[in-house]
Amino acid sequence: MYRLARTGGSQELLRRLAHRAEGWAGLLDADGTVLQAVAGTTRRPGHEAADLAARGTRELTARGARAHSLDTEGCTARLLPLDRAPEGGRATVLAVVAPRPLPDGLATLMADATMPLALSWASESLERRRRRVDLAESRGREAVLHLLMTGQLSIAHQVAGALRPRLPDPVRVCVVECSGGQRDEVARICADASGGRTWIVRCPVYARHLILIMPAEEGGAEPGDHRTREAGDPLDLAVAGLVDDCVVGVSEEVPLSGTATAYRQAFHALAVARPLPGRHARFGAAPEPALAVGSLGARWADELLAPLLTHLPRRSQDPGSQELAATAVSWLAFSSLSTQHLKIHRNTLAARLKLIGELLGLDLHRVGDQAALDLALRIRATPAPYRADGRNADASGGLESVLRAPGVRDWAAGQLRLVAPAGPAAEETLRTWLRCEARLTPTAAELGISVPGARKRITRLETVLRRSLLQAPSARYDLWLAFRAVDLAA
Repeated sequence: MYRLARTGGSQELLRRLAHRAEGWAGLLDADGTVLQAVAGTTRRPGHEAADLAARGTRELTARGARAHSLDTEGCTARLLPLDRAPEGGRATVLAVVAPRPLPDGLATLMADATMPLALSWASESLERRRRRVDLAESRGREAVLHLLMTGQLSIAHQVAGALRPRLPDPVRVCVVECSGGQRDEVARICADASGGRTWIVRCPVYARHLILIMPAEEGGAEPGDHRTREAGDPLDLAVAGLVDDCVVGVSEEVPLSGTATAYRQAFHALAVARPLPGRHARFGAAPEPALAVGSLGARWADELLAPLLTHLPRRSQDPGSQELAATAVSWLAFSSLSTQHLKIHRNTLAARLKLIGELLGLDLHRVGDQAALDLALRIRATPAPYRADGRNADASGGLESVLRAPGVRDWAAGQLRLVAPAGPAAEETLRTWLRCEARLTPTAAELGISVPGARKRITRLETVLRRSLLQAPSARYDLWLAFRAVDLAA
């Protein structure tokens, strides 16, 4: 019995009892609820045996007996508490339902099984509780990340107060890509390496990613610095050195309110880091378009988003303006994978996107409209000290008037200078890809190459641009805005 308990736990012990009884064996709580059960044969339906065992358990509990037997036509239910109930509590009951005549030695076998069953069940119950606690903590950290990504800092601090450590400010965001099945182990290594000062979140979208929100002084390794781990190494370099097959991308230093921007930066750095021998990259400095649009862009963003931000649902169960805005941010960042981020069904996501498009007058299947909405939301999320006051600006010209602004033209020229070293074919590939709504199959057809060939071209351009293009979050919105601004200036 003890050997079975060590190798198979309570399930294997119940299977042995059910087989010996040629019937049914299970564990029930004091109310008669079946916690775990095994049917040894098909001579008696399992639901009938469970009902009989539940009735016998309630009788045993009511009488406070140490054993009980309940006979019906053709079968017998024998019941034994696994252990004495704690003060104020009630014991778990072992029940065996067998056809008559009962096999020889069944009562002795049940008595011998109670102790190993009690130990196995207690151990398994403890493990289940530990997993529930781990899941609750993981979901809590996901919730804090979601609040930070949508700019709800005060609520994020309140939720984070029940967990450790406190949210740092300023921060760097680090994305660690692990090999299959190693995420929990890498999370433990990251926690040890940071001394418990870093927020570690298992990415709800990508199953191999860990997101680290670390104090700004913990990161900051220079690009191309692939030293072996030393005591003074930044956390991101330390993790790349400790875990042989992980890839690390790290953002610039940002205030805590810029967590969403920092996550995009770290994700882009991750795309750059994959082919590097050190498996580590830091996001290359790049100005945010939301900082280049000036007061005209701020006024345009306010006017574009006003129908969304003032939307009132007709029914209490319909999403409100805040929920719709969070859905838009998540979908622009993760595309169809936002269902995992928001924990909603794909039909719910489609219905919300349709409503958002109707409110804003945008076709969210077009990259151009996606880029406009993304820019407006980023302008709105820009911290107040950096956001120009657009109350007196005239935004009647729409997005094109914003893209003609001198600051935006300079930003666009800087973006496209990164493409120039790759030659004119690189720009043609990017323009064609964006014109085909960032879809590979029509892009390949228009370029006259195969789909794998188109994929390879764009993957090579990720290294040139130091941005992720094919995986969301993608830099395609910035590229579309940059090309459009250059074309308008010309």
